[in-house]
Amino acid sequence: MNRPLFTRRAALALGARVTAAAAMGAALRPLLRALPGTGLPAKIFDAIDFGAAGDGIAIDTAPIQRAIDAAAAAGGGSQVLLRAGKKYLAGGLLLKGGIDFHLEGDAELRLSTKPDDFPGGAAALSASGADGLSISGTGTINGRSPELMLRYDDKNEWWRPGPFRPRLLHLTGCRGLKVTGVTLLHAPHWTLHLTGCAGVLVDGIRIRNQLDVPNCDGIDVDHCRDVDIRNCDIVCGDDGIVIKTTRQDTAYGPTSNIAIRDCRFETQDAAIKIGTETVQNISNVRVERCKIPVSSRGLCIQLRDEGNVSDVEFRDIRFVSRNFSDPWWGHGEGISLTAIPRAPGARVGRISGVRFREISGRAENSVRICGSAQSRIRDVVMEDVAITLDHWTKYRGGIWDNRPTTAVPGIEPHGIPGFGIRNADTIELRRCSVAWGRNLPAYFTSALEAEDVTGLKLEGFSGQAAHPGIDPPVAIR
Repeated sequence: MNRPLFTRRAALALGARVTAAAAMGAALRPLLRALPGTGLPAKIFDAIDFGAAGDGIAIDTAPIQRAIDAAAAAGGGSQVLLRAGKKYLAGGLLLKGGIDFHLEGDAELRLSTKPDDFPGGAAALSASGADGLSISGTGTINGRSPELMLRYDDKNEWWRPGPFRPRLLHLTGCRGLKVTGVTLLHAPHWTLHLTGCAGVLVDGIRIRNQLDVPNCDGIDVDHCRDVDIRNCDIVCGDDGIVIKTTRQDTAYGPTSNIAIRDCRFETQDAAIKIGTETVQNISNVRVERCKIPVSSRGLCIQLRDEGNVSDVEFRDIRFVSRNFSDPWWGHGEGISLTAIPRAPGARVGRISGVRFREISGRAENSVRICGSAQSRIRDVVMEDVAITLDHWTKYRGGIWDNRPTTAVPGIEPHGIPGFGIRNADTIELRRCSVAWGRNLPAYFTSALEAEDVTGLKLEGFSGQAAHPGIDPPVAIR
């Protein structure tokens, strides 16, 4: 008679051995971490040991905070551990410097949906002056945005948020900051907001927000210096990565030395944007080797305030940019540079020294360089920039989107050339090209249209009008 290969008794015995091995591993973990050369932290502060249930039902804010405080007091790069296989329900947590806040394996930190669990309206994770802070692991921080929306607005095709929607992470004035590996899920507001930070590494994080929730930006770099963002995969309704200088009570200084590389974006707004808040200068920004499968604007600089934007380079980027419903800023511009006062009589800085190299994509609207009477855009070079214009969505075209501003019309009816340049000086297009797709509405016009532009240089430019015989290939006025 054939005997079963795996009896019930054998299975029970194996399970007992696995359980014993796991228990032994947990017992040995502190000893292993104490050994030199293991690359593991010497001190671990497990939230479970501080009273956390980790069942996703009991509120674990206080025990996790006790673990954070104890790790910070111990110093030496101590680790706060959220164990794999656990779900931790928590309100606002205050991170401290010199610790590693680690989400092990599939650990999940879930936001409470009760405002009382967030004193002062804090973010899920916040920190101030926390030098040497690390947030790491392969676990998830879940903002639970679907549960914080009021209703779906069918006309505008987005969710109307409720009155309570905290930011997921707000880290202020931190030096030597690292955010690596984690997944940030369903942020109800800005996902990762960095304010006044320096020496920052954001590496290999995943952001998975709802595409139809407004204001859930991926990463906001605000008054920061020396920031390296790489290998990130970002899906969000609002802007993917935003570089800005917002108006603050504290003098955090300008934003400079920002590198973004090898990232991927899906968004219903701009994939990579500088602005719109620009009350201080932004300089030395490098963006390279990025992919943008969908956006409303691929690459965007929106200057609306008194700060200047200078020394910016975009290189080796592929994009798709399309129309969405009207509430979303942007109407399918592949590239958009605009310098417009926020309000009549308001001060506005200047955009200068911007380079685009090896950029290509498909869009429903122009590559646009548009200054204003108050602020002409200067010194822009586009080299090997290729755009294909087509119209494939149900949304209206034939407009330029100037928002946010009350100094000029926010939505401006306008023909759509391949490259549209206005109120600008010293603009060079080298080996740039325009192609047209299958669906060519009447508002598609010339390959290049320039109005009130000085120092325009075309070298190896190619492209015909969308409708030859009606518009010229190049229109300069």
